[in-house]
Amino acid sequence: MDGGSGLNILYANTLELLELDRSWLRGDVAPFHGIMSGKRTRPLGRIDLPVCFSTPSNYRKEVLTFDVVGFKGTYHAILGRPCYAKFMAVPNYTYLKLKMSSPSGVITIESTYEHAYDCDVECIEYAEALVEAETLIANLDQLGGKALDSKRRAGTFEPTEAVKLVLVDPAYPDDRALRINATLDIK
Repeated sequence: MDGGSGLNILYANTLELLELDRSWLRGDVAPFHGIMSGKRTRPLGRIDLPVCFSTPSNYRKEVLTFDVVGFKGTYHAILGRPCYAKFMAVPNYTYLKLKMSSPSGVITIESTYEHAYDCDVECIEYAEALVEAETLIANLDQLGGKALDSKRRAGTFEPTEAVKLVLVDPAYPDDRALRINATLDIK
């Protein structure tokens, strides 16, 4: 339940779990912000799916439009304001309940505080892992650029003043010689 979201979101791996082909997705999507750590996200497409709440004796079924996103999430889907409007549902975040009317009476969907807490912890850990991965990738890119710069400088080695010329074969003084740092320890 996300009463702040103006979208119903379905993750691509949930689409695969439902054994639905991506060819069912419509491409009429616009990018949105706020799902991935405040970053802009472009959905893979939209899909209309039937959503049913409660039991066969007292249920409510409607078709909802979901924006399908290609990144991993901690939930299977996020039901936002469009879902609440379609079902005329009322969420109560304090009591972790969602209530809606049906032909046979009121349907109440509820959760536990433990389950909500576990979901929040998993969501936070996942978001922190994403931020750490992005930081690591940025650092590796930066180090990779520095490594390329150092390789360019390696070809332009300039000897210092403290260089000693050592002949490879003293019998042929003009043939081959090595330049060695004169301040190296004997060890």
